[in-house]
Parts: sequence; C-alpha cells; structure tokens
Amino acid sequence: MPWVRLHGTKDYLDMVQILEKYPLLHQTFNLVPCLIEQIEDYTRRTIKDKYLELSYKPAEELTGQDKSFIQENFFSINKERLISIHPRYYELFLKKQAKKEFSTQDYLDLQIWFNLAWIDPVFRQSSPELKNIVNKARFFTEEEKQTVLDRQIGILEDIIPTYKRFMESRQIEISVSPYYHPILPLLYSTNTAKEANPKAVLPKVKFAYPQDCQAQIQEAVKFYQSKFGTQPAGMWPSEEAVSEHILPFIIESGINWIVADEAILFKSLKKKKRDAKLLYQPYLLKRKEGNLNIVFRDRNLSDLIGFVYYAWKTEAAVQDFMGHLELIHSASSGQDLLVTVAMDGENAWEHYTNDGGDFLNLLYQKLSESKFIKTITVSEYLEKFSPRAEIKRLACGSWIYADFGKWIGHPLKLRAWECLAEARKELEGHQVTRSPGHQLELAYKQIYICEGSDWFWWYGDENNGDFDKLFRSHLVNFYELIGKEPPAYLKKPLTT
Repeated sequence: MPWVRLHGTKDYLDMVQILEKYPLLHQTFNLVPCLIEQIEDYTRRTIKDKYLELSYKPAEELTGQDKSFIQENFFSINKERLISIHPRYYELFLKKQAKKEFSTQDYLDLQIWFNLAWIDPVFRQSSPELKNIVNKARFFTEEEKQTVLDRQIGILEDIIPTYKRFMESRQIEISVSPYYHPILPLLYSTNTAKEANPKAVLPKVKFAYPQDCQAQIQEAVKFYQSKFGTQPAGMWPSEEAVSEHILPFIIESGINWIVADEAILFKSLKKKKRDAKLLYQPYLLKRKEGNLNIVFRDRNLSDLIGFVYYAWKTEAAVQDFMGHLELIHSASSGQDLLVTVAMDGENAWEHYTNDGGDFLNLLYQKLSESKFIKTITVSEYLEKFSPRAEIKRLACGSWIYADFGKWIGHPLKLRAWECLAEARKELEGHQVTRSPGHQLELAYKQIYICEGSDWFWWYGDENNGDFDKLFRSHLVNFYELIGKEPPAYLKKPLTT
C-alpha cells in the first residue's frame, strides 16, 4: 500500500518545517514506530509498494492489467482540492469517467500527476524541477517522472532528521505510540470491550495476552531511544484507547504522561454531562507501580480542525477557533488552564485549500501574537504545573464514542480476532521451542503486526479487500515461520 509514502511526501515533513516561521509556537507531535520503520524502508530503497512499482514502469511497457490498476487507483486523492485544480489531471479524471481510451502519453501523464499531486504544494513550489514539471502540465517524459519519484524519496529522507532537529531545539516534543499501533486494552483481553460497552459482542475465542501489551510498549520505547537518543516522556495510546489494566505496563516503561479523549475523563469521574471546568488540567494516576500523568483533549476544538474548518473560509475558521479560546480564557477567572488539542496529524489537510497551509499559517500567526495564549508541549506544562487532581480508576474506551466498537463487534472483526487468537496460541505450544531463535523472533513480529488496529478497523468497512489480504498474508507468514501448515481458511477472504 502507498499511504506511508504519499502521506510522507504530503504531510509529515512540512507540518514540522512550518514552525521555523513561528519560533514562539511549541507543539507536541506523535510518531508511531512502525510508521518510522516503513519510512526507512523507502529511504533504504529496500521496498516498493505496487503503486510505486507501476509508477516506475515505463508507460509504453504497461500491460493491460497494469493500465486497469492505474486507471482505477491513480485518482486516489481529494478530487475537489487536489485533482480539479490541475487542468491536465482533471482532464484525465474526466476521460476516465467517460470511459474513453487512454493513450500511452495519457498513462505517463497520469503516473506523474498522481505522484506529483501528493507532494505538498510547499515542495512543488520550492523545487525548481518540480515547479517546471507542474507548469509544463502535460506531454511528460520518463526522465521527468524519475525526477518526481526521486524527489518523493528525498522528502522522506528528511523527515526523521528534521523532527530530531526541532526536538533538540526544544520547540517540539515527540511522543510515541505502542510499536505496531495496537488497541492495548483489547490485547490485554478482548473481554475489556464489555467494560467499555456492556452490549459489545465478543469473539468466540478470547484473545488475552497482557505480555503483548508490555512488549508493544517496551519495543516502542526502545525504538524511540535508538532514533532520538533519549527516553520518550509521552505516549499516545493508539486511538487514545485506554483502560486501567494497561497502566502498569506504561508506568513501568518510564513514560511520564499519556493522552486520552475528554469522554474518558467524564466516564472516569462518573459525570453524565460535559464539564469544561474539569477538562482543562492534567490529572495524576497514582498507582502502586508509580505515577503517571494524563491529559484529556478538547474533542470539540480538535474535531473542528479535523472535520469542519476545511469547508470554511480561512479567516472565518481561524477567527472561530480563536473565539473559542477567548471564551475559555474569559471563563477561567485568571486561573491557568491547559487546553489540549489532539488530532490525527495527516488526514485533515487534503480537504483544506492548499493542503492546510493557508489555515495553519494564519492560525499559527494568531496564536503567536496572542496576549493570553502560550503554546506549550505537554512536558513543558508538567514541568511548570503539577496535577491538582487525581483519578482513582481510569475508565475504559477510545477516542471514538469512548468504546472499542470500531475494532470489535462486527462479525468480520470478530472472525479476525479469532484467527489471531488461534495463531497466538501456537506460540505457547511446544512446537515453537524447536524453531531457531531468529525464526521465533520473526514469528513474534508477525503476531505483533497482526495486533495492529487498522486490520480490525477496516473489517466490515473495506470495499476492495486489500487489508483482509494483507492481514491473512501476515498470518500465513507466521505459520510458515513456526513450521506449520497455514489453516485453509487463510487462503480465501475471511467471512462470517
């Protein structure tokens, strides 16, 4: 799948580089280890995704199957913001919609425009080569295609060094997620779903491996240390999914703070209604294993940026956001407050004009100029202000409806959990003790990959079956690594 590469060229680098223009603005970024791992696979040139392989392939050598794939998939980007603004790309889109035959030049132009449109406008403007290609617009050459693809990899190469540089200057803090982005409470036990929602439907085979929670956390911390040379202070539990059960593993890893959704706060405090007075402060989780701080995001402010403002004019959106902050400030009675805005860092921007650049520049300018706002990282805040309140028992849930329904409950999601539980049980068996150490390590890695949240997210919602195919291929790899015949049910799409 191409999404790490494409989001890497469109979002990950420029969203931190923009801070060079706003030195007063401090931010916290979260990076997932398996994301970094995949970025480095590209920069080492050790892997290609199918989209990239078909991009490199000379247009005149494309087979009928290749052409069908390209027509079907190379318009996978926001139509209004990123196809229609480029006349040649839009012309090809309309030609495909009209089911007209493509020439070899059409396919070459489409190979380039798909990859070019995914590159952030900042880089398309700042690179003379890319700017010339954008201006040329059509009748591209294979050499120009190579220039675009080379620039993609160049952007990916700059991502981690740039984040490290901004972290060392203390303008940003980098938090981390569990290694392969699992829903930790469900790894602890799929029965936890009922704690979050008593009506949740559980798989027939329970998955309960607390040791995998611990491994996903510890491996993330170790990986972070190897990349950034220091211990991470913060952890963003995948999908802000938390429960009381997982706290000991986080505390024991040396993490100082985590983030969760405001609904978890109000569930924890047994409040039936939203109470803003309780929201804008950190809380202490004092447990026998040690202490852990937790902050809760303002869901309204976060979702306005993530899902609403892209449809507004830039000035109106920024004015509205600043207005919300003014209202919070005016109700504070002079007390210091921590307003946490925490959101998905990649998916919003393609819906905005100029990939979010106009909105972010104006917002960052207004935040920098404000007399009553100080942007601050979570650790910076905790260094200045200790939590004033404790939470005795943390409620169970995620940032989606404060439960786990997005990853469990649907018949296909349940079947995936059952397949994973059956595979995981094999690691407890005596057969594994005969596997060479390296093979056993790889077998565990396959299981940890299959514990990632996205497989379960897409079951029941996916149209083309790509995630199902990948999930099953990882499980097949696992069985082969431990020297067992993969179950026959993994040879065809999972069904209920």
